[in-house]
Amino acid sequence: MGIACVLTGGLAACGGSTSSGGKDGVVTISVNGMPPKTQPVDRKYFEDDVKAFEKEHPKIKIDAREGQMDPKTFSAKLAGGQLEDVYYVYFTDPAGLIQRRQGAAITDYVKNTPRVKDIKPEYLKVFTGPDGKLYGLPNGQYSLGLIYNRALFKKAGLDPDKPPTTWEGVRAAAKKITALGDGTVGYADYSKNNQGGWHFTSWVYSMGGDIATQKDGKWKAAFDSKAGRDALQTLHDMRWTDNSMGTRQLLQIDDVQKMMGSGKLGMYMAGPDNIPTIVKQFEREYSEYGVAAMPGKATLGGGNGFMFNPKASPEKIEAGIEWVLWKYLNPDRTEFEDERASGNDVPIGLPLDRLFNGAAETEQDRAHEKYANVPQENYEPFVERNALLDQKVEPPNAQQIYTVLDGVMQAVLTKKDADLDQLLVDASKKVDTILATVR
Repeated sequence: MGIACVLTGGLAACGGSTSSGGKDGVVTISVNGMPPKTQPVDRKYFEDDVKAFEKEHPKIKIDAREGQMDPKTFSAKLAGGQLEDVYYVYFTDPAGLIQRRQGAAITDYVKNTPRVKDIKPEYLKVFTGPDGKLYGLPNGQYSLGLIYNRALFKKAGLDPDKPPTTWEGVRAAAKKITALGDGTVGYADYSKNNQGGWHFTSWVYSMGGDIATQKDGKWKAAFDSKAGRDALQTLHDMRWTDNSMGTRQLLQIDDVQKMMGSGKLGMYMAGPDNIPTIVKQFEREYSEYGVAAMPGKATLGGGNGFMFNPKASPEKIEAGIEWVLWKYLNPDRTEFEDERASGNDVPIGLPLDRLFNGAAETEQDRAHEKYANVPQENYEPFVERNALLDQKVEPPNAQQIYTVLDGVMQAVLTKKDADLDQLLVDASKKVDTILATVR
């Protein structure tokens, strides 16, 4: 699937090659991240971008392949010389890859690159090793916040332009929205299929805590803490004292999106990318919804980026960096990309992938504003306050940990007399076992 190997100047340029390039100094680099054929519009955009890049960079050829990051096959592909020169990763991947020396350091290649200096430090930090060197570049990010129904806010006497910034404020707003009656729920949350653990992690972060911490190279559970107890107590009180979370529990993302799409839910924790799903699936309007930043001190963020095969030649690494900077980190192309997308029912102007500082961010914002087809003013509470929050990534072995933490969320939301302290103690022991396998 995709282009398995491109022949350039008589040389087969496949992933993992240490060849500098082919005839006339042309370097062919293998890259993944090409959209599959099931996404025809995105794939065409990608293919068009490859052609445009190669026209502007006649000494670089792109061998584009489908696929992203598969931890199950990654090490085998690297060992077998099948890993692409430029490969896609999630924010949870770089730390382990760097530790295992499965990514090339790129500090010397980008030290004089203005666009890299414009990237927000918190996202470069994800790709920075213990040695202080940079091993990759981000190309997308998200932060969890609160999606809310502006009409229900107004109906409940709340200001939709000033959503709550603390969990105390969320709790008070949820009570007012629930008081509207007719099956209206003030706040909903996930608690199964690892989504409950994912959200509990963000709750703990927002309260100033951690899920796991590392000391002397070893990871330990850290949520049996004041932050963990405060998170559970708030959830317990909203569910059982205020009755502002409804009686139906054991929810996951599609359940909560359906509640929001029906007009019967006031707020839930999610990223801005949830809004298009709700609008399209339930035939709503973008004007109906707002986004607030996560209450509290921090939020769970995530994203993706690209790292570089440690077996690749310096010429390939240099060419790969040029591709990533041109394709994914190029404010000069934002207006072109927005104009291109505007004719395909793509929402433009949502607060997503805000990777840059300063002039680069201003340039992107100006382009988004020009082609915006969603009400950007509804997202100002998110944009303004999210920049002030600590952006934290998922813990190691996140999905295994989330399975354990699902049980914590389920117990709090389905058992009025749940022993919160015991839940934290028991879950911590299980998570310690999971973290003991981190290498």
